[in-house]
Amino acid sequence: MWILGISAYYHDSAAALTNDGRIVAAAQEERFCREKNYAGFPQQAIQYCLAEAGLTLDEIDNVVFYDKPFLKFERLLETYHAFAPMGFRSFVTAMPLWLKEKLFQKRQLIQALQTLAPQFAVEKLLFSEHHLSHAASAFYPSPFEKALILVMDGVGEWSTTSVMLGDGRTITPLKEIHFPHSLGLLYSAFTYFTGFKVNAGEYKLMGLAPYGEPVYADLIREHLIDIRDDGSFRLDMRYFNYCTGLTMTNRRFERLFGRGPRAPESEITQMDMDLACSIQVVTEEVILKLARALRHEYGIENLCMAGGVALNSVANGRLLQSKVFENIWIQPAAGDAGGALGAALAVYHLHHQRPRTVAHETDGMQGALLGPSFDDAAIMKRLDDLGACYQTLDEETLIEQAAQALADGKVIGWFQGRMEFGPRALGARSILGDPRSAQTQAVMNLKIKFRESFRPFAPSVLREDVAEYFELTGDSPYMLHVTPVRRSRWRQASEEERAITGLAQVNIARSDIPAVTHVDHSARIQTVHAETSPRYHRLIQRFKALTGYGLVVNTSFNVRGEPIVCTPEDAYRCFQKTTMDELYIEGMRLLKSDQHPS
Repeated sequence: MWILGISAYYHDSAAALTNDGRIVAAAQEERFCREKNYAGFPQQAIQYCLAEAGLTLDEIDNVVFYDKPFLKFERLLETYHAFAPMGFRSFVTAMPLWLKEKLFQKRQLIQALQTLAPQFAVEKLLFSEHHLSHAASAFYPSPFEKALILVMDGVGEWSTTSVMLGDGRTITPLKEIHFPHSLGLLYSAFTYFTGFKVNAGEYKLMGLAPYGEPVYADLIREHLIDIRDDGSFRLDMRYFNYCTGLTMTNRRFERLFGRGPRAPESEITQMDMDLACSIQVVTEEVILKLARALRHEYGIENLCMAGGVALNSVANGRLLQSKVFENIWIQPAAGDAGGALGAALAVYHLHHQRPRTVAHETDGMQGALLGPSFDDAAIMKRLDDLGACYQTLDEETLIEQAAQALADGKVIGWFQGRMEFGPRALGARSILGDPRSAQTQAVMNLKIKFRESFRPFAPSVLREDVAEYFELTGDSPYMLHVTPVRRSRWRQASEEERAITGLAQVNIARSDIPAVTHVDHSARIQTVHAETSPRYHRLIQRFKALTGYGLVVNTSFNVRGEPIVCTPEDAYRCFQKTTMDELYIEGMRLLKSDQHPS
């Protein structure tokens, strides 16, 4: 049974295709249209999924949308009614869009699908609830027969936090927290207030947090959020504007902190760092309290997580280290893109009541390598059309030259196999560097990624070597856990270095792997497995043979403001407009010095 899942019309639209509960393909539309966080109909992602399976849309048994627009419209109306007469300006702005488009999303979806297949049967279209889609995306691919499922995001239709029980093929709702009380929206409010873009800059806030101190945490607890012992919470909505206004925070919020929002791209102050640290501390407190209460109440040892808050890898690391649950599995595409996958799986197992097969040894996500790939012949033609200069190498020579380039301190583009699904580059569409160099982070941030200097980089480490470098003994294949670097690898800071404050701390080498050691001696880890990423694993093995270090710096293959590259053309253009030294696309090696300046 073929089922196509779709997420669209909010942010990060995507498509995912399953066959009898097995994931065949999944991709975000942004990778094809080249507009970051694209929110429109995922036409090219759908076309890719169908092509991967060799099917037409007419051959699909069901198409399922990841949430229920009518319930969202109900929330909008009830919210404006509850807060009236406040928010009239926002109401007037929102209503025409809802009445014209969002209220009639079923019709909009059918029209879009019929542009792909004019005879598409309307009865094939189904709708899943938003948090159920998230929950299904986390539980069904997990390696657990039975698990609690925790979904936390901004808001679905009404839910902002959901707890469900996954057991076999069934998912049963247990408890919920409803809008407007949302941990995700609270974090986004601070994202907005510190000058970053909501639904895109939350990970920047998380990366900024270790530069600050939690000096505002008590103020947040006292005025903004009431946290109960069981992790449930309520927000004081007098400080927020997202229910009825056009911004996240209001003047009362500004008076509480003694200033207005930071202007985007303006200087980041110590206060911004302290605000980031404070909201991160409070977020971790809520998640840990909630987790402890759930474990105590239900006695289940496995936890699955999804929703945008599940991408907070620092909180995930704290939860993992707490050992509240014996086993934790997080959907790598935890945001709305993953809702497309979850919706398809929910329809198969719940609507059609089909059995579930559990991948106990790994999981059902296949390393999240679910996007398009390109064979050597297609790549050579595309590079020839671009006028690129390249060498064709056999496997052994490719690995040797790439590993030697990294050992020599060069930065390389690494484009291999199927593209990743989700926000993380996992060695298929990656930019790689030498973790031993204190200069790697600055060079990659400023000259290649063109992004803020404080942003940390992640290590890709051989699974068998992870405990040599980090306080982690288990798996982290999807780069979703931040854990400490082993203390034995820490470098003692000098007296002059200890006197440095603020973002200038980024230049201090804190371990013998400084390029992947954040200011608080932590790292966001990807464990690399020979089974799921054989060529990437061999590259790191060869780097280890040359240097003695079984890990490399890994960041996504893109520049600031652009999506991760999808095609060889995307990779070549990104290579050409940065100071990357070399590019490896499957069996092709490209040197920057060989390329024509135009």
